Amino acid sequence: MTHGLVAGATSVLHPVDRAAFVTGLGATLRRRGLPVSLAALGTFARALEAAPPRDVGTLYWSARLTLVTRHDDLAAFDDVFDAVFRDAALPLEGRRRAPAGAGSPTDRLASVRGVDGPEVDGEGLPWHTLPPVVAPADTADEGQLVPERLPSAVAGLRDTPFDELDEAQLALVGAWLEGVLPRWPTRPSRRRRPHPRGDRVALRETLAASRRTGWEPVVLVRTRPVRRPRPVVVIADVSQSMQPYATAYLHLLRALALGGRAEAFVFSTRLTRVTAALRHRSAAEAVTGATRLVDDRYGGTHLAASLRALLRSRHGHALRGAVVVIASDGCDADPPQALAQVMRSVHRRAHRVVWVNPRAGVPGYEPLVGSMAAALPWCDTFLPGDTLSGLQAVIHAIVTP
Repeated sequence: MTHGLVAGATSVLHPVDRAAFVTGLGATLRRRGLPVSLAALGTFARALEAAPPRDVGTLYWSARLTLVTRHDDLAAFDDVFDAVFRDAALPLEGRRRAPAGAGSPTDRLASVRGVDGPEVDGEGLPWHTLPPVVAPADTADEGQLVPERLPSAVAGLRDTPFDELDEAQLALVGAWLEGVLPRWPTRPSRRRRPHPRGDRVALRETLAASRRTGWEPVVLVRTRPVRRPRPVVVIADVSQSMQPYATAYLHLLRALALGGRAEAFVFSTRLTRVTAALRHRSAAEAVTGATRLVDDRYGGTHLAASLRALLRSRHGHALRGAVVVIASDGCDADPPQALAQVMRSVHRRAHRVVWVNPRAGVPGYEPLVGSMAAALPWCDTFLPGDTLSGLQAVIHAIVTP
């Protein structure tokens, strides 16, 4: 802080010790609750040195611009300033040195008239305090308003049923599915690899390591199985009853076929492999190409016959140890006993069977009737899949070991 007397014979603070004056004013403001920092007091002292106040108004603006940083503190500052400088507690302008030969010595003690009249906007020095950021007075009772973040385009479709989405929104869901696959399920293989936390001691590697310790097996080399990607087979129903969900499921099949090389099939009255068509780099071309391959789409449903055809085809070995995902509402023209028989075979060959039923998202739905009830005992996981949230749960069930 700069010390010394306030310069200038015409200053209202002449002769006043600047450091004592600034410190005293700061202490008074702090007692009223104003957060006056030492840096602000230093700035105020330098302002008095650079521009000595010629009247109370100039002193007011010097102090206000340097000591007050919050709009809420203005009222308290004005009260303190008026009590000290304008209400005759300290008539500063009476201390101004009078011209030589003007009046008697008692004139220096005459009180100074304060600033009267209403304040007019735009007058005086510019105000640098930040404007208030709280709500206006008419909404102050509602509490502080916090801006809410708008959801993204995909997040806004999170709980919207697929049958209410248009083609552009379904394409957006497909683009999201392509990048949401977190990892791929794995399974242990017969090959083993050294690992510090392995469950088996490798005799050959342990003896080889003992050459460095005088043929004493001080260090035990452990191994554990090498994990390989687990196969995933996805079968989607594109019959008449599944038409509102067919496009969304094709996007799911494409995401799995691209991300983890899953085998993808669709069926209505017969089974069709669409893996190669769905691996097209253009999502629109992939869905169009897969739809073009299924000439019986949106027709009847032969679920049991289609699954039996898959087991007997050259792709039937893909189900061994695989995660099998069946997306269907369970409406089947074949007898329920036939579906139960083929589902038992699928369950024996697969590692886990996940059934996705879009109608399971309807409140009150219970899979107790017909083919769905016959297939349910052979399913490890039963999930609804009518919304984006449902597909997230399906993906989580697929990648879970």
